[in-house]
Amino acid sequence: MTYLILTILLVLFGVGLLLTEMFLLPGFGIAGICGLASLVAAVVIAYVKLSTAWAWAGHVTLATCLVLCGIAVWIFLKSKALDKMALDTKIEGGVDMPSAGKHMEELQK
Repeated sequence: MTYLILTILLVLFGVGLLLTEMFLLPGFGIAGICGLASLVAAVVIAYVKLSTAWAWAGHVTLATCLVLCGIAVWIFLKSKALDKMALDTKIEGGVDMPSAGKHMEELQK
């Protein structure tokens, strides 16, 4: 029973850390790595410890992790979080490049 509670907590903690990584923290850092490690630990515990009591516990845990991560990514893509992170400014300036017959000193005048 304690392994079941531990597995559920690890799955929830892992998905929470992955959501934190996606929505709050840019890039892939400590929260993402810890979230993935938590999900992997939950699946390993389910296969090793819970499979003795329920043969299907590991499969259910793995499917739950994949479905929850898929839902989290879908919510992330549907939200406006990507719009806030994306660069949408346009550069309107230009650079004068020297042509074949001009020297750099002539362009600086």
